[in-house]
Amino acid sequence: MDEQLRTILIIIVSVSIFGLLVFVFVRNYIKNKIDLLVKKEKKLK
Repeated sequence: MDEQLRTILIIIVSVSIFGLLVFVFVRNYIKNKIDLLVKKEKKLK
């Protein structure tokens, strides 16, 4: 039982870290795209 619990905790921690990294990369990517669109809009005006 102890080994099984340890394995489950390792999986949960790994998935959490992976999800956090993906979230940070996607957030930065979207932020950069929005900034580029805002700059384009300002140039057009």
